[in-house]
Formats: sequence, structure tokens, C-alpha cells
Amino acid sequence: MSNMNTSPLTIQAITELDQNDPLRHKRDAFALPAKTIYLDGNSLGALPKTAIQRAKTVVEDQWGTDLIASWNKHQWIDLPVRVGEKIAPLIGAQPGQVVCCDSISVNLFKLLSGALSLQAGRTKIVSQQDNFPTDLYMVQGLQSMLGADKCHLHLANEEDIEAALDESVAVLLLTQVNFRSGRIHDMQRLTELAHQQGILVIWDLAHSAGAIPVHLDQCNVDFAVGCGYKYLNGGPGAPAFIYIAKRLQSRFSQPISGWMGHSNPFAFDVDYQAGEGVTQCLAGTPAIISMSILDAALDVFSDVSMQQIRQKSIELTELFIRLFKQFNLDAALTLLSPAESIHRGSQIALCHPHAYAICQALIADKIIVDYRAPDVVRFGFTPLYTQYVDIYHTLCKLNEIINAESFLQAKFNKRAKVT
Repeated sequence: MSNMNTSPLTIQAITELDQNDPLRHKRDAFALPAKTIYLDGNSLGALPKTAIQRAKTVVEDQWGTDLIASWNKHQWIDLPVRVGEKIAPLIGAQPGQVVCCDSISVNLFKLLSGALSLQAGRTKIVSQQDNFPTDLYMVQGLQSMLGADKCHLHLANEEDIEAALDESVAVLLLTQVNFRSGRIHDMQRLTELAHQQGILVIWDLAHSAGAIPVHLDQCNVDFAVGCGYKYLNGGPGAPAFIYIAKRLQSRFSQPISGWMGHSNPFAFDVDYQAGEGVTQCLAGTPAIISMSILDAALDVFSDVSMQQIRQKSIELTELFIRLFKQFNLDAALTLLSPAESIHRGSQIALCHPHAYAICQALIADKIIVDYRAPDVVRFGFTPLYTQYVDIYHTLCKLNEIINAESFLQAKFNKRAKVT
């Protein structure tokens, strides 16, 4: 886009970006609805075509025909590890450190409990005031269960996180990309500062995995969690994943000691004996259908690099900001996301008092975005299927909605249960 920095952007110039896009072919890997612009992959990824066939195969052929024999015949029993190993390179992890299981919430409970038990004499968990609520709720639940004398949550504003790190802190819990603003934390710096104080670090990768390059091993991260249904495109309710650095696995112990986390589950021993490595984080029977779909969805990453994805993500968000200013929309809406791409994930957040209604007006015109309380319109960009022209048409429509104040219509202000 450097050749377009001095003149107004035209639809012709933006169309050329799509024609020259090295990731252009990946859009065909998704079953996208016609005449729809989908900018909500940061909440729910679009449907990969490979997932459609896998769902059919697992339900009709495996479950339908082979029934329980599928646990061995189709290696259902190995899915949590197999899927974890597919995710590992997307988050900068060497083999043997990632397993697919449960949800982010459940996995956070496992990690928080296990990390606290490794930090004798320390009880404080530091997190960001604007962290995603489930992360904070998990700490609050643990505090309620153990008592504030054994676990208590300390919230800090983003600019105060570093100052909050001292020898009284047991765990630092942060989401790498903020769910509202899209601001990226400096994982390497914060992990290093925490380690200097003897603090263990848990990173939530919900808005990172599949969207930006992540370097867990390189940053010496202790623990991480992430979900499968956003940028990994695993479908609604897709299972999450959990990362435990190899150096900590022999000392780590998690409290949800379900039978699949046993070292030999089919021995049916009365006493629990945790499995080795990260597989000890398994608990109940894995959700085979949804995990199989996620397994198939991950194949869309097989011929692209996270660096390619990141480069297009930056170009998409920069194009959005440039058009946002070109249409003079900055007079009506406030850019919440960082202006500099180095600090910005794969989304743009705009603030407006009528943010919810603006979202509904866009959705009514088949431009799918989402709202986050209290006043944020979020535009998520998934480089595997988002086109540059999608950004142009979105800003044109947003400009029309703002100028006509059509968001004031009653039909756009009726709140649905899911926002």
C-alpha cells in the first residue's frame, strides 16, 4: 500500500490489492455466504470446506458405521494430542507442549490452580482491569473456593501492570490481544519482567492464535490457553487448547483429575495417577465431533505462514484506518485501537454512543461485525478470507449509516440476547 500513501484510495486501486494478494486462493477454502462481508472472525471463524466433509465423515461413516470401534479404528483417542500438535507451530511451541481439550475457562482453572501450587508463600494473581471477563471470573472463583488468604486477585490498568510485578505476586494472567481495543501486549518483555520477580505467567491467546505470530517458546512463556472457534475456525463451541512449557511439566499438577488425564485410563484404577507431560491436563472424554472438525479446519494453515497472515492483517487494518479518515468518519467515531500496527492485533475497534445500533445497521446490510459493551463496534479481519474490497464497501456503508443517522431507527436499538 506504500504506493497509495499520498492520494485518495479508489475502488480500482483496492481491487488491485486483491488481485495481487498472495493469500487470495485461501478464500476458496471457506464456505462463505453470498453477498455477505464477514468481519467477525474474531468472535467466530467462518466455515472451512474441509470441516463440512469431516463432519459428514465422522458422523455418518465413523460414528454411524464403525460405532465404538472408531476410538481405535479412526484414532479418536489420539485427537487431543494430534490437534494440539497442529496448533503448536501456530503459537511458536515445540512438540509435546500443547493439548486440545475443554474450554478456555476450564483450562484457566487448571493452570491457575497448578501455578499457585508451585508458588509456595505467594497468593496474589495480577491481571489487567480490562481483561476478558472469564479470565477474571476464574480467579474470583478460585479465590472464593480457597479463601482470600490463599488466592486473591489484583487488577491493574494497562499502564500499571509492570509496576504491579513484585515478589508478592504468584501469577501474572494476561490476554495477549485485548478483546475490546485489539492492543497487543509485549509478551517477551512482560514475561521477562515477571520472571525477574519469580512470577509465573499465563497468557490467554484467544485473539492471537491464528491471527498474529506467537512465540511461546522463544519468549520463555510458562503457560498459555487459547480457543479453537475464532481465528482457528473450528466452529461454535470448538474445544480450546492448553500449553505447558516442557521445563514445568514434571512439577505441574492440575486439580481436575478426570480419567482421560490418568496415565493408563483403561486400567480403571481406583487411585488417580496423572499422565506424563501436558496430557495430564485432559479430564473428561473429548468431544470427538467438534474436535474432529477443528482438526480438519486447521489444515487451511498447512501451506501458509503466520508471517504472511500477519502482513495481510496489517495491510487490512491500515487500509481500514486510511479509509476511515478519508471518509471523515473520525469526526463521528473514535478509533480505540492503536494507530501503530506494531501494537494492533487483527481487529479495529471504534467507539460511538450508539455502537450497538450501528452494528445492527451494518448487519442489516449483510456486513457482519460485532458490539462490545459499553460503546465499541469491532471489525475483525481474518486474512485467509477477508478481502481488501470488503474494507472499502464496509467503510462506504458505515459512512452512509453515520451521515443518514439510520442507526437511530428503533429496529436497530432492540437488544438481542447475544451482542
